[in-house]
Amino acid sequence: MSSYLPLFRLTEPSREHIDDFHRDGYIAFPDIFTDEGREELIAEALRYTPVREFLARSPEERQKHCNPFIYFERPWNDREVWADSLIDAPLITALLRATIGPDYHFCHSALNVALPGVGPIGFHQDHHHWFHQNPVNLAERENAYIQVLYYPNGFKRGDRSLSVIPGSHRVSPLPEVTPERLLAGDFDQQAGRELRKTQLELPPGSMVYLNARMFHAVEPKPLDSTQPFRLFVIDIFKQAGPPHRYTQEITDAWLERATSYRRNLFDRAAYTPECWIP
Repeated sequence: MSSYLPLFRLTEPSREHIDDFHRDGYIAFPDIFTDEGREELIAEALRYTPVREFLARSPEERQKHCNPFIYFERPWNDREVWADSLIDAPLITALLRATIGPDYHFCHSALNVALPGVGPIGFHQDHHHWFHQNPVNLAERENAYIQVLYYPNGFKRGDRSLSVIPGSHRVSPLPEVTPERLLAGDFDQQAGRELRKTQLELPPGSMVYLNARMFHAVEPKPLDSTQPFRLFVIDIFKQAGPPHRYTQEITDAWLERATSYRRNLFDRAAYTPECWIP
């Protein structure tokens, strides 16, 4: 492919965006999708058979078959062309190169649909090496692990919204660093700032580019939410090196329709239960 689908309104971040990332641990891009990109990504997700079947079931049927409030798939292998193009869209490539450099790989992806009634996810970090005491993990724990969070239909504050603790990525990832102690001010000096919770609100077609060292959480989706569901897509990239716990195997179909640059991002080992054994 010599051209890219018109997914985003920007092709590269500003200097202010990069400063935000290093200072806060994330960049919020409200309404960053083009109208076409947003609508096509939503359409692809909603015609995906497992999602379509999940949304068509009654609450009683979902209770029998799955989590009644949430559809979650990791890795999300059955993507279509617009979702595929997120992986090496010019804006994403420019962000990764500007924040962590040229040596990175695609790690894995996931798809999530949340219905009213789903509970919260507490503050956590998502670097899947930090709490595993394997020598490979200890050697890799300072390497970059980037999450790109896409919200095609957005969210209101307090309605399955993303909450963050800006600056918490500057605190060493040790077992004694808990959300409670962060918010109590125990690590303000190490972070070089007052660490406080920020609850985001983003319109449809938004994106968050996030350093997985930063503590983040997800608010519950109330039963009286006016939004029928919140759609969430995530792509994760890691600094070049050994697989992470969820580094997915790349399918033949992905390789066949990939750009040459995207194939380079896929040229790495996938996770297996034996991959960290010396």
